[in-house]
Amino acid sequence: MGWTTLVPPETLAVALQRPDLVIVDCRFSSSSPGAGEFAYEHSHLPGAVYAHLERDLSDMSRRGQGDGRHPWPDAETFTAKLGQWGILPHHQIVAYDDADGSMAARFWFLMRALGHEKVAVLDGGLTRWQGMRLPTNSDTVRRRATTYSGTFDASRLLDANQVQERLAAGDLLADARPADRFRGENDLMDRVHGHVPGAVNRPYAENMQDGRFKSPGQLAAEFRALLDGRSPEQAIMMCGSGVTACHNLLAMERAGLSGAKLYTGSWSGWIEDPSRPIAQG
Repeated sequence: MGWTTLVPPETLAVALQRPDLVIVDCRFSSSSPGAGEFAYEHSHLPGAVYAHLERDLSDMSRRGQGDGRHPWPDAETFTAKLGQWGILPHHQIVAYDDADGSMAARFWFLMRALGHEKVAVLDGGLTRWQGMRLPTNSDTVRRRATTYSGTFDASRLLDANQVQERLAAGDLLADARPADRFRGENDLMDRVHGHVPGAVNRPYAENMQDGRFKSPGQLAAEFRALLDGRSPEQAIMMCGSGVTACHNLLAMERAGLSGAKLYTGSWSGWIEDPSRPIAQG
C-alpha cells in the first residue's frame, strides 16, 4: 500500500532514490505569500517540486463567490498541475512544509479526494529533517510533464448548505482554528468573528506533540471522544479557509478513522453570506 498518512524523516531518507517517489514542498506563510517559494529556491529536500498554496492548491479566481479565502480548485485545474510536476497515479508522494504539517496536509487531502492512496506527510516536516542533518540542496528540479486524470470525490467536499443540512441531521462539525478565534476573539484573518452555530472546537495544534503527530492510539481516543458515538463519516472538518482543517482529516486517518468530510469554504466562506447565523463565546 505504501505510505498513506505519515512518514518519518529517517524512513524517507533511505528511499530518496526510489523511482516512484515524488516529494512536494508546500511551505507557505499567509503573512508573506512568497516566502515559502523563496525558501524552496534556496534549499529543499532532494528532488522536491514546489506547490504554492494560493497558486497551485487553491483557485483564487473564485474568491468572493462563497468559497472562502482559499477556494478548493476544480479537478481539471489541479490535475493539470500534477501533470506539470510529472506526477502519475502510481507514484508515492510525500508532502512537507516547515511548520506543523498544515500546508502539507492540504496537499495530502487534495490527493486523497482524488482517490490517490499513496500520499503521506513528512512527520515533523523540514524542521525535524534538518534537525537530523538529512540532505537538502538547491538544485533546480525538472520532471517530465505528463497527464494525470482524476476527479474529486464530491461526497467528501461540502458547501455551506450541505453543512447546515448535515448539522440538522446530527452530524459533527469540528472547527480546527485556535480556541480564541473560535470564540470570536483575536481574529486578524476574517472581518466577522465567531463560529458556525452547532460547531465544536478541535484546534489542529492538538494533533501534535513535540513537533510530531501524536500516536495513532492517542489520536483515536481523542477523536472518538469528539465523535461521541458518531461514525467518522458523520464528521465534517472546517477551519478559517479549508486548509488547517485538513490537518484534522489527516490525524483522523492516522487514527484509523476514515471518511470524514471537509467544509471547503469554512469560516471565511460562511461569512460571505450575511444572512447566515453566527455564534460567539
